[in-house]
Amino acid sequence: MTDLATTADVWRSIHTERAALAADLASLPEERWETPSLCAGLTVREVLAHLTAGARLNAVRWMAGVIRCRFDFDRQVAMRLAEQLGPTPAATLERFRSIVRSTTKPPLPPIAMLGETVVHGEDIRRPLGITRAYPVEVVTRLAEYYAGTDMVVVAKGRIGGLRLVAEDGAFATGTGARVSGPTSALVMAMTGRAAHCDDLRGEGVELLRARCGTT
Repeated sequence: MTDLATTADVWRSIHTERAALAADLASLPEERWETPSLCAGLTVREVLAHLTAGARLNAVRWMAGVIRCRFDFDRQVAMRLAEQLGPTPAATLERFRSIVRSTTKPPLPPIAMLGETVVHGEDIRRPLGITRAYPVEVVTRLAEYYAGTDMVVVAKGRIGGLRLVAEDGAFATGTGARVSGPTSALVMAMTGRAAHCDDLRGEGVELLRARCGTT
C-alpha cells in the first residue's frame, strides 16, 4: 500500500489533478476542443464536461437521474454531460474550473473519483499531445485499486493471467505473461486504453491490447 492512505490524501490528489488538467487546457485553441478523445465517440471537450458532471452529482441527484433515465446508466451519463457542456469551449473549461476543489461525488469511493480524474485526464491529454508526469505514489495507488476491482470500469478482469510490473515504482501484480512499463501506462491499459499499450513491453502486451475496449 502506498502513502495515499486516507480519504483526505485522496481528495488532495483529486484537486491537484483537476487543477493540473485545467492549466493544461487553458490555452488550447478553440478548434482543438473537437479532437476525438480516447473515450469512443466523445471529444476532449465532452470528456471534460463529463468530469464536471461527476463532481456535481451527489448520491441523491445520481439516484434521481437513474430513475429519470429508467436505469439506463449510459443515458444518464450522456444527460449529465450535456448539462455541463456549456455553449462554448471556454464555458466548458470555466465550469470545470469551478469544481476543481469540490468533494461532491456519486456513490463511489474517493479513490474511484481519483481514477476518473486521472484516466479521463489522459483520455483528453494524449490525443492533444499533452504529457503529464504524474506523482508515482498517485498512479501506484490507482494501479493497486484497479488491480482489485471491476467497479465503474473492468480492470481486474482485463488483467487476468498477466504479470504487471511497473518500471518506475513499486506496483506489481498477477502471474503469467509479463507486461511492464510506466505505472501510468499500466493504469491506462488496465482501464481499456489500447493507445497506452504502445508504452508497455513484454510478452503479455498484445494480449492486454486485445482486451482493451472490452467490457
